[in-house]
Amino acid sequence: MQTVTVKIHIFPNDAFLLQEMGNEYIQTVNRLTEQAESSGIFPKLTSKDVKANLPSAVRNQAIRDARSIDKKTKKQGKRPILKRRAYYVNNQNYSLGRDTVSFPVMVDGNVQRQTVSACITEREQGLLSSGKLGLLKVVEKSGKWYVQISIEVKTEPAAGDVTMGIDLGLKVPAVAVTSTGKTKFVGNGRQNKFVRRKYQERRRKLGKLKKLSAIRKQENKEHRYIKDQNHKISRKIVNMAIEEQVSVIKIEKLTNIRQATRTSRKNAKNLHNWSFYQLQTFIAYKAALAGIQVIEVNPAYTSQTCPACSKRNKAKDRTYQCSCGFHAHRDRVGAINIMRQPVADGNSLSA
Repeated sequence: MQTVTVKIHIFPNDAFLLQEMGNEYIQTVNRLTEQAESSGIFPKLTSKDVKANLPSAVRNQAIRDARSIDKKTKKQGKRPILKRRAYYVNNQNYSLGRDTVSFPVMVDGNVQRQTVSACITEREQGLLSSGKLGLLKVVEKSGKWYVQISIEVKTEPAAGDVTMGIDLGLKVPAVAVTSTGKTKFVGNGRQNKFVRRKYQERRRKLGKLKKLSAIRKQENKEHRYIKDQNHKISRKIVNMAIEEQVSVIKIEKLTNIRQATRTSRKNAKNLHNWSFYQLQTFIAYKAALAGIQVIEVNPAYTSQTCPACSKRNKAKDRTYQCSCGFHAHRDRVGAINIMRQPVADGNSLSA
C-alpha cells in the first residue's frame, strides 16, 4: 500500500465559517497538548470531555492529533504549538460528489453539513476511486481554499530488475541513468533561470514602489512555475523508468545540500530557491504508484569519481575527463555513481 495526497480546490460560500472552524481546531489541539504537558500524562478522553465548538467527530480527531503530538513531545523534548489554521475530518464524516465536497461544521451551536463546490480533475477522480480514502484536511492558502485527502493505494512491485540513478542540478534539472546504459537529460535549466530572473526583476521594481500585494502575487506565480516544472520533470523520469522496467530508483540524500554544493555567486540564489525536495517528493510518489522503490544514497563525490577506475577528478565546466580515458557529461557521471551507491540509511524515501 502507498499513501498519496490529493489536493482539491474548493469554493466555499462562507469562508469566514471555515476560518472559525480551523482556528477552533488548532486551539483545541494546542490546549489538549498543553494540559497533557502540565500533568505529565495524556488522559483518556472522549468527545464529551472536550469543550470546543466543533462537531463530535472532529473533536475526536483533535484528540487523536493531540495524543500524537504529545508522544512526539516526549521523544523530542519540546512541545510544538500549532499556528497554521487547519480543519481535519475523518473518512467516515465527509463525502465527495462529481464537483462537490461535503463535511460537518458548527453553525449557531448545531452540527450542519457543509457542501461546497469543488474543481476535481479527471486525474484526481482517478486517484480518489483507486484506493481507500483517509483523512480530509481543509486549508487556506493565499486566499484560496483547498481540501487535501490522503488515499491508500494498492500497488504491485515493479517486475523488472533494472536500477536507475538520478542526479539533480541547476543547469540540467535532472539526469537519469539506468543500469542498462540508457541516459536521459530532463528539464531546461537555462530557461528556468531566465524565467526566475524575470520574476526577481519584477519583484525588485514592485518593492521600490512598495506594492506588497503585487509582490506576493509574483511570488505565487513563481512557485506555481516551479511546481509545474517539477511535475513535468518527475513524470518524464518515471515514464522512462516504467519503459525501461526499472524496479529501484536511487536519488541523492539532500541533507545539507546547500552547504555541501559548491556553486558560483550568480547561481547561489537559484540554488537556495529551487525546490529539490519537492522534485524528489514528486518522483517518489509517482514511482510508488508504479510499484518502483525509491531510496536515498550519499551523494558525496559522485560528480568527481570516475565510473571506470574510481579515481577522483574535478570536471571542467560540464565535461568530466579522467586520465584512464573515460569522459562524459559531469551530471551523467553523477547519475551513474548515484545509481551504484549503497543506501544512505537503510530507509526508503517516503512519498
